[in-house]
Amino acid sequence: MRRRYVALAGLLGFSLYTLATMLTAEQSLLAFGRELMSRPDTAQVVIDLYLMAVLGCVWMYRDTRRRGRSAASVLPYFLLTAVFVSVGPLLYLVVNGGRDE
Repeated sequence: MRRRYVALAGLLGFSLYTLATMLTAEQSLLAFGRELMSRPDTAQVVIDLYLMAVLGCVWMYRDTRRRGRSAASVLPYFLLTAVFVSVGPLLYLVVNGGRDE
C-alpha cells in the first residue's frame, strides 16, 4: 500500500508541474519535441527517456498478463506513456499497486 502513496505523490507532483508548464509555455508540445530532436545532445536525452518508457510499457504489459487481465486494459496507460512518459507507469502503480499486493 505504501508504494501506491509514493506513486500517487509522484503522479500528482509531476502532473501539476506538467500542467503548469504547458499552460505557460510559449510553444506547443509538438513544437517543443521537434526542437528537442533537432540537436544531437538533446535528442540523446529524449531517446533515452523513450527507451525507458518502452521498458515501462513492457513491465505494465507483463504485470497485467500475470494478473490475468486483458492486454487491452493497459492501452490507456500506454497512450499516457507515449505522450507524458512517466505519467502512464505512475498511474498504473496508483491504480494497480505493486507486485507484492
